[in-house]
Amino acid sequence: MPLTLLHNPNCPTSVHALDALEGAGHDVQVRRYLLVAERLNEQELRELAGRLVGDPVDALIRRDKKYKDLGLEADGWPVDEVVATLLAHPSLLQRPILDDGERAMIGRPRSRALDWAAAGGVTEG
Repeated sequence: MPLTLLHNPNCPTSVHALDALEGAGHDVQVRRYLLVAERLNEQELRELAGRLVGDPVDALIRRDKKYKDLGLEADGWPVDEVVATLLAHPSLLQRPILDDGERAMIGRPRSRALDWAAAGGVTEG
């Protein structure tokens, strides 16, 4: 299965991940999830949560101003609440996320991108 990078070109960490993957010669399908035409729908978000290494709540950017402005406190949230929040506020999706079709992983810290590039997919950590 091809590698898919949920990518925000305005995020230096996301750009670093894409550069590392492409620099290692990987064919990467880039999905700019903030564009309306490329946003993840409810089913895709649920499937992503099922493949995500770690807690689905980790898919939310909790240090974001919007998160604070909305008064969110997501610790312990079930998948349904995470998905509903991301559908309403796609900009809160953590980035980058690499999805190899079997597992998905958030690309923070930046060193994960180098591990991904070397392994050709999601690594354990």
